[in-house]
Amino acid sequence: MALPYALLSPGSPQRENEKHYLSEERSEQAISMREDERNMTDTREKHAAPAGAHTKFRVPAVLGNSPGLVALESTRGGGVSTGHYSSLNLGTNTGDRTDSVRRNMELLFRDAGVDPSRTVRSVQVHGTEILHATEPSDLQGYDAFITDSENLFLLIATADCYPILLHDPVNQAVAAIHAGWKGTAGRIAIKTVGGMQRAFGTRPENLLASIGTGISPEAYEVGGEVAALFPLSCVRPPLTPGAGPRLDLSAANRMQLQEAGLPHASIESSPFCSFRDSDLFFSYRRDHGVTGRMLSLIGLSQSGQSAL
Repeated sequence: MALPYALLSPGSPQRENEKHYLSEERSEQAISMREDERNMTDTREKHAAPAGAHTKFRVPAVLGNSPGLVALESTRGGGVSTGHYSSLNLGTNTGDRTDSVRRNMELLFRDAGVDPSRTVRSVQVHGTEILHATEPSDLQGYDAFITDSENLFLLIATADCYPILLHDPVNQAVAAIHAGWKGTAGRIAIKTVGGMQRAFGTRPENLLASIGTGISPEAYEVGGEVAALFPLSCVRPPLTPGAGPRLDLSAANRMQLQEAGLPHASIESSPFCSFRDSDLFFSYRRDHGVTGRMLSLIGLSQSGQSAL
């Protein structure tokens, strides 16, 4: 039985054994990233905005061809907010004007073909609580949702943490996950897959997964105590003397999804970085906390057809 990452100390035999496979794992990750970049190029071309327009969202390629599925990740473009929140800020707990956030929501949902009264969201707490959603809700304390209800759309807000979207095309069920370092250390992706198995009879090998845009390891310096909670293959050395190690949360969540039983080829990782790609995404770390939020959304349309 695999030990939780949080139980592996830096000097344990399990951690030492990982070193033998580190080079091979990173080579596989590099190949995976190149494959994902090719997939995302196709997605960006398919959903490219007209000249002079702002693209409000991107659709993960792995989820883009499922009938009746609506799945997207918003960008920061195409909204009405100004200043630090320019322009499609969808965060209700930011310092932005309430009417601007409300209008941004209307614009996104209009373009996505989603009824805003049929959404599920929560004030996220960087935990591992999962809700089986059956009706529209505005909650607190949940960091993941699962549902098989039609016309119910699950929302996750991010500005560096990773959004993960799952689709079970056999049992017609979906999930949305908020995975920061705390949730990832708590194995929220694995727990969510387990919740889908119990609730819907989901077989992990049938799942399709999108690991969305978050802060890349090049920009994500953490303390040693945080790095120690993750496999060595997800930790990179400091960039400068005296700096902390850097953490690859996308790779950590990919590893967890594969541990849960998802095939490597069924998991897509965004090639973007919320910190680096400032023209496309908000970043809490880059903007020192004064910034907007993106939304990732997934749901099953009642008509069986997606507007995207």
